[in-house]
Amino acid sequence: MEEVEIPSFFICPISLQLMKDPVTVPTGITYDRESIEKWLFSAKNRTCPVTKQPIPDCDLTPNHTLRRLIQSWCILNAAHGIERIPTPRPPISKSQIANLLCEAKSPDMRNKCLKRLRSIATENASNRCCMEAAGAADFLATLVKNETSVSSTLLDETSSNCRSFEVTTRPLDDALAVLYHLQLSEPSLKNLIGDDGVFIGSLIRIMHSGTCDSRAYAVLLLKSMFEVADITQLSSLRMELFVEVVRLLRDQISQKATKSALKLLIQACLIGRNRVKAVEASAVPVLVDLLLDSCHKRESEIILMLLDVLCRCAEGRAELLKHGAGIAIVSKRILRVSETANERCVGILLSISKFSATQSIVQEMLHVGVAAKLCLVLQVEGTSKTKEKAREILKLHARAWKISPCIPSEFLSSYPA
Repeated sequence: MEEVEIPSFFICPISLQLMKDPVTVPTGITYDRESIEKWLFSAKNRTCPVTKQPIPDCDLTPNHTLRRLIQSWCILNAAHGIERIPTPRPPISKSQIANLLCEAKSPDMRNKCLKRLRSIATENASNRCCMEAAGAADFLATLVKNETSVSSTLLDETSSNCRSFEVTTRPLDDALAVLYHLQLSEPSLKNLIGDDGVFIGSLIRIMHSGTCDSRAYAVLLLKSMFEVADITQLSSLRMELFVEVVRLLRDQISQKATKSALKLLIQACLIGRNRVKAVEASAVPVLVDLLLDSCHKRESEIILMLLDVLCRCAEGRAELLKHGAGIAIVSKRILRVSETANERCVGILLSISKFSATQSIVQEMLHVGVAAKLCLVLQVEGTSKTKEKAREILKLHARAWKISPCIPSEFLSSYPA
């Protein structure tokens, strides 16, 4: 087969391959749709790769003339092994999304329209951008708020109406799924938070009484929202939210939901008062139990990160010490996780040593192997910060630990003077 030179204006500036679906951006440069969408949506760039000028609203216009020229060129060179490029399916438009949203207002059409929107959202990033620009996020958020408002009223009436809650909340699964799969931009996420907590209140009710899928999507959305929330918004979180997130952790409805719930709590507990709320919601014993059962290294590290944050308050340390396996499981994880998580483990033990170390606690730490493990930390490779914390703990309890037979003789040589 002879080598055929492809005309330069048929080549995508990003992939340097023959364009299959050429689209033109507002800067006047034409790219292959797949390449420019990957640039704009996956990498979250908002500038033209060639001119570096901003691209507003990710507006991509199909270049039909160039596509036909490329298709004709492919036919003319078929003898050289060039395959004809099929005519691409037209992308979804804002008007089509707007029509679907309008139809979804009808209760009879709602389920069908939500399933169609979910299918469109999961297809590609361009569809998600188009849906967000057409106002899908606002519509779905309003639908969620209305559905949960009706459902909570039903629950307040009589217990016999609890079954009707299951039926009336069925559209919530699809509505929440679409909202999550939209992978909303920062402004849209901030808009969901900035409604005086109404939408967050709806998600709390869903986590309390919704289906497993709805609860999972609710916590996934909350995690994304908290990543863009400001200090004022995080400071005003209600106690009910922490109760429901901890309950979701206890139920372990899915690994993805569990990880999102953990990350959500880490973000929220950067605020001091939220640490106390999480502790009062029984987060610490639930986390210790999760850590005991967890066989996933990454999940264990996230749990340790959250425990470290919660142990910065007296209430958190007290709950950890109250749990029979609290100190032991933290000590056991040292040197079995990443360097960052190692530092978290030692940090938890340092907080206890500094602020909560009674004589019985010091002895418990010794008997479960904390002293020996810290001596080992000083012997193996690791970060200087972790070693400094380990050395500080050993010095704090040197009088009780250094003469103890619980520390193997091979570790005593590394015990700080």
